[in-house]
Amino acid sequence: QVTLVESGGGLVQPGGSLRLSCLASESIFADYTMGWYRQAPGLQRELVARITTSRLTTYADSVKGRFSISRDKDTMYLQMSSLKLEDAAVYYCNRAPLPSDRWWGQGTPVTVSP
Repeated sequence: QVTLVESGGGLVQPGGSLRLSCLASESIFADYTMGWYRQAPGLQRELVARITTSRLTTYADSVKGRFSISRDKDTMYLQMSSLKLEDAAVYYCNRAPLPSDRWWGQGTPVTVSP
């Protein structure tokens, strides 16, 4: 059973930066395209970035140029810069574009506030 643990969230001012991490209990990143998702209150969870097994990356238009996804053997990262109020959400990692219901972790909350 794969376990994903997200960390690195917190409170940041608009324009600030954060780096999120996703630690996997098994070496899955070489086998699956992975992604970072986010869910803001009252909204559906959305995929904001993904990285393939060959490290090709794609981004949602809303974060393009500001977020960067990367990974090493067991950890995936999301470097977030120039954060906006609308980036506030709980961030999760999972397979992409079809996440596994069994892989959802607790997420890590990101709060963007002046």
